[in-house]
This record gives sequence, structure tokens and C-alpha cells, in this order.
Amino acid sequence: MLAAQITAIVIFVAMFLMIISEKIERHWVTLGGALLTMICVFGLAMRSKEALLEVLNIRSVFTKEFWYAAGEASESTSGINWATILFIAGMMVMVEGMARTGFFRWLCMCIAKAVRYKTIPIFITFMVMSFVLSMFIDSITVILFLAAVTVELAQLIKFNPIPMILSEIFCANLGGSATMCGDPPNIIIGTAFHYSFVDFLTNTGLIAILSLVVIIIYFYLVFRKELTADAQTAIDTSALPKPASAIVEKKGFAISCVIFLCAVVLLVTHAMTGLTVAFIGVFIALVTLLTSGRHCAKVLHKVDYKTLLFFIGLFVVVGGLEETKILELIAKFIEAISNGNVHIMIAIIIWVSAIASAFIDNIPFAATMVPVIKTLSAAGSVPLTTLAWALAMGTDVGGSATPIGASANVVGTSVAAKSGYPVGWGRYCKACAPATILVLAISTIYIFVIYL
Repeated sequence: MLAAQITAIVIFVAMFLMIISEKIERHWVTLGGALLTMICVFGLAMRSKEALLEVLNIRSVFTKEFWYAAGEASESTSGINWATILFIAGMMVMVEGMARTGFFRWLCMCIAKAVRYKTIPIFITFMVMSFVLSMFIDSITVILFLAAVTVELAQLIKFNPIPMILSEIFCANLGGSATMCGDPPNIIIGTAFHYSFVDFLTNTGLIAILSLVVIIIYFYLVFRKELTADAQTAIDTSALPKPASAIVEKKGFAISCVIFLCAVVLLVTHAMTGLTVAFIGVFIALVTLLTSGRHCAKVLHKVDYKTLLFFIGLFVVVGGLEETKILELIAKFIEAISNGNVHIMIAIIIWVSAIASAFIDNIPFAATMVPVIKTLSAAGSVPLTTLAWALAMGTDVGGSATPIGASANVVGTSVAAKSGYPVGWGRYCKACAPATILVLAISTIYIFVIYL
């Protein structure tokens, strides 16, 4: 077992370093790591066909509980989480269908018009919109369209878009922490432990909403001079494009809105209906494709398959750590450091998760920590839900601290730079790092007071 453990650790560390270096696309890195794990760890070191099958986890897809869970399911968290893969794929298809019809651009332009194109109201409403949309849609997609529209509005009504884009990025990451489908780490945690949309909304959601109020005030104070200066600019609203011009196809637009509402209803009620997130993801994808007609191939072509492959490879490598008991050792180490003190244990999970997520991808970190907190909960007196909410807030919010901490950050700053508004590390961290610390402090205090 020692040889298997050392091999699994070497593969995992090498994978992480290569992901950080960005020399090779990350899906190739995790797939390569997965192949090495299957050959070297499960084949040569462990010689265990059963461990390999456990990690591949294909059998779970063909069970009734995978698609319909009438009660509390007891699915293993080991190996490839196919429910996560199928759900994310389904949401990607839905989002591409919505984007094709011009939904996101129309929504942004409607809100800007509603506040009469005033800079400060746009600043506040776009932050709130970024938060709300990211509760249901992947934050990368939200920022991709929101940042593009922000730049477009900036050029039309003459204001600096950087403060707005930075605040939108932060609120997108914060909004993602509020629900199960908002951010990939939450999807991993939710599908692993069978938490519902409502479970997240009534726990991490309350923390996120409380933090949003503080963050809006914070960003307003940080950027008030630039916003006030921009607010003095006179605007000729008659020269601005109408929101309706953003709609590419009216029939498709109406259908995509109905599909989105159906997805929200299914997610909110899935704990009551028993429909799993895997079923919801596949169902929504099929409906989107069936209603896309001749645009079906275009929608499928735009799906981010690299991210799905990244997840599959990642789950196999992390499964290698779990099958070789490495994650149990990490859990015991955290327990030893905290010396049984629940408050210290929670603080370690929140802040270490946040610091790690500020510099490395929060998805592999969350996938690694899920079995760790499960072991911690089983060994101690801390409820699993409390550890899960701490992990979710740490990984979701921590990524906001640096320009590379979350995919939404990279996308948002890239859109700004391509439009002639580059955002350096200094400017980004000066605004967002203190905001991250602020939300982490709120999260820590909230969990201490409410759950302990």
C-alpha cells in the first residue's frame, strides 16, 4: 500500500503543478494524470480491479437512484461523480441555447435602460444582477456577457468600466456560493452528499446575501470617486441602441426563457420530487436541443467539452488518493492540528480553502476535500453539513482574491484587456483581496454563531 500511496501523491502533486504552470491545457493534464493513476496506482501498485471499477463508478449510472432518489441516497463519493458531469453538461447546453438568442445582452440592456443609463445605479444593479444570475448559471458565462455589455455601455455613455467589471466578477463568485448549481465546487459537494438546492440556499445562500449587502457598500466606497466623476457625464439616450435589438430570434428567445424557468423550478423542487441533478441536467439539455431545431449542432459545438474532460480526469486522480487512504491521513492531520477544537477545525477549512483557491483552481481542491471532511465528520463531533458549508464558502469566495483564482476572474479581466482596459495584479488585488477577507470573516463568524 505504501508504494501505491507514494505513487498517488506524486501523480497528484505533478498534476497540480502542471495545472498551475498552464503550459499544457488543463484537461490534458488531468486526463494524463487519470491514465497514470489507473496504470501505476490501481494496476502496478495495488493490482486491484475492484478499486479501478470503484473509481470509474460507471455502474452507478445504471441504477435507479442515480436518476430518481425517493429518499436519502447513499451513493459513494469515491471516483468519478457522473451526476456532476451530466448536470454541468446539461446546464452548458441550456446556457448556449440562451446565449444564441441574445438573452444575456437583452437583459443587461433592459436593466441599463430601466435606471436611465446612470452610472452609479448601473454599477449597483449590475452587481446585483451578476450575483443573481450566478446563482443559477455558471459564473464564467455570466461574466463573459456581462463584462462585454459593460464595456459596450462604457463606450456609449463614457465611463471607466474597470470598477464595474471588478465588482461584477466578485459578485458572480459570491452569487455562485449561494446555491448548489452556482459554482462547480458546490455541485461537487451537493452531488457527493445529496444536498438539495434549498439546502444550499438556506445555508450558504444566507451567508452570501448578507455578504452581498456589505460588498455593495464596500465597492461603492472604494470606487466612489471614479463613479461620481463618471456620473457627471451628460448622456444622449436617444442615440443608444434599444434592448430589443439584442434579441436575435424572438421565438427562440421565448423558448429559452421558458426552459430556464423550468430548470430553476426543477432545481428548487428536486428534493421534493426526487429527481436527481443528473436527471435534471440531461432533461434540460434534451429539451434545449429539441427546441433549437437547425441550430442544434451549433449549440452542441459551443459546449465546453474541455471542462467536462477536466472533471473526469480530476475525479480519477482524486479517487486514487481516496482508495490509497491518503485523504484519511490528511483528515487525521487536520484533526490533530485542531486538537479536537471545533472552532479551529472550521477556521482551518474556511481559510486554508480560501488561500488555496486564490492561487490554484478551486475545483480540484473541492474534489480533494470532499472525502476529507467526510472522514473528519465521521471521526469527530462536527456535523458534516457544517463542514460542507465551511468548505463551500472557502473555495467559492477565496478564488475572488486574485486574477487567476477563478475562471470568471480570468474571463472578466481578459474581456476588459481586449477592449483596451487592462487590469493588472496590483489593481485587481487592491480592490478584491480586502473584499475577499471581508466575506471570509463574515462567513467564519456566521458559521461560529449559527452552527456551533
